[in-house]
Amino acid sequence: MDEPGSSPQSVFSDRVKINGAVTTQLTLTSEGKLRWNDGEDQRCLVLEKQVLGLVVEGTKVVVKTVVHSEEGCCGCIGSREAGLVRKDFVFEPVHGDSLNLWYQHLRDHLDSFGRPKRLLVFVNPYGGKRIAPKVYLDHVKPLLEDAGVQITLLETMHRHHAKEVVSSMELSIYDGIVCVSGDGILVEVVNGLLERQDWSDAIKMPLGMIPAGTSNGMVKSLLDAAGEPCSPANAALAVIRGHKCSLDVATIVQGETKYYSVLMLAWGLVADIDIESEKYRWMGSSRMDFYALQRLVSLRKYNGQISFVPAPGFETYGEPINHNSGHTSARESCDFSKEQLVKSHPCGSFGPDVELMNQEWRTISGPFVSVWLHNVPWGAENTMAAPDAKFSDGCLDLVLTKECPRLALLSFMTELSNGGHVKSPHVMYLKVKAFILEPGDRVKEPNVGGIIDVDGEVVARGNGTYKCEEKTLMAYDKLLITVNQVTNYSRPFQRFSPPAGPASRRRLGAVGLFNACEHETPADCDRRIRKGNMRYVILHEFEQRGHSGKPETTPPFPKPAAKGASTLQPVWIQFRKKWK
Repeated sequence: MDEPGSSPQSVFSDRVKINGAVTTQLTLTSEGKLRWNDGEDQRCLVLEKQVLGLVVEGTKVVVKTVVHSEEGCCGCIGSREAGLVRKDFVFEPVHGDSLNLWYQHLRDHLDSFGRPKRLLVFVNPYGGKRIAPKVYLDHVKPLLEDAGVQITLLETMHRHHAKEVVSSMELSIYDGIVCVSGDGILVEVVNGLLERQDWSDAIKMPLGMIPAGTSNGMVKSLLDAAGEPCSPANAALAVIRGHKCSLDVATIVQGETKYYSVLMLAWGLVADIDIESEKYRWMGSSRMDFYALQRLVSLRKYNGQISFVPAPGFETYGEPINHNSGHTSARESCDFSKEQLVKSHPCGSFGPDVELMNQEWRTISGPFVSVWLHNVPWGAENTMAAPDAKFSDGCLDLVLTKECPRLALLSFMTELSNGGHVKSPHVMYLKVKAFILEPGDRVKEPNVGGIIDVDGEVVARGNGTYKCEEKTLMAYDKLLITVNQVTNYSRPFQRFSPPAGPASRRRLGAVGLFNACEHETPADCDRRIRKGNMRYVILHEFEQRGHSGKPETTPPFPKPAAKGASTLQPVWIQFRKKWK
């Protein structure tokens, strides 16, 4: 509602019949609200929040909206706890010559929001509880169709299918990519975009997430930051509204091998639970709790060493590394040069430009119970792994556990749902700008290693581990993890349609996500998160693209990247979240 005493300017006003019953004065204000009187009550629709799209049917304009099932007397959005429902409002102008004027004014206002018009949607029919196709059909497709979005649907057929598609497809025909799944498909998409020859342009492609997997950590983080429940409908609305936010990307390097991450890296207890519990996948999400109890009863500790560049304010953690002393891990890992990284992937991104040798490195030696790096607050819908993590602060949050009694560790596990575990005296919680992991064998089991888990995928396994016979991307050895750094641009964030938003920062290689917040800088978003008054959901950052004319009925499909790859079919698609 308007503030008391304010008088919003009228853009257009005329008498209309509403829903075939009430004839009243309908007004479109300069603030983007439709206002009318329904008896003694004043009603309004907020175009940016509630209106999805509109169509002309004969002498009527049908406005397709989404509203909360419990509305206030003014008809504006009420309680956030109320359920979302789709609702059509039918406006029939009393004067027939105003029909086109109403449609044009409303269409121009909706177009000014810069909403996506063409989306590539991945659906993973095999992830989690295999609910992605149903989630798409029941919750996502109806909203996208109401918004007039042209959809290209692709069902992932095998592992890395989404990565193969995005690594070679024509990106200019889409305004964004949406993943209906857990976190895995998103990770594939991010890695596919960053390995393209045109990676610096490809990474500007906006990415959207719909929760349909087991963990859904990324979309939970995005929606929770906006104060919205984690649901497919809320996530789909964030995509439709087209708001954007940047997301840091972590680059993991070992020799000439690279991998991009946007969610987390785990070694020790968390990785063991995440990966080894797959033998109980038939139990659904409860498999994690069940296997966690097993691991607490038979607790493992791992030898090893970590080195890191602390963020400002965390310089007292660990011991300083003297490059002239016996500590060689940081010095050796800093030998990664830009030329070596480019050589390893000549057609892809070389990752962040970090002068590692010039950083103030610190180190901590094991044994460790758990080493956990996080890029976003939530690791799953019920796990707030890193409560202080930010989407674009240039840092990773490190949650480190060494010596810890079993009873305290049990309390640690029960506090994961609210982030209280980081307050435990047995936990070190800090932010780092670069990180080196040197994993070792289990304590008292010198020939048995551990598992390195990145975004839910095993990137390295030690000897004697679960499924150790399977090939992994990297060896169970030293890894270097860095975060893409901030690059300042004088130009503002762009929207699909004029005008541009406020001047802001950009990140070199940072992932853009559809955001529930209105067009804000990362600093603005952080401030609103702290205040707890964000109202929109964060997703991928859209670049301005011009689309004219009516969308094609049959959009072109991207070609498979490799010879012999499965032919893509226009079916449901599931997204999974990814790191960069």
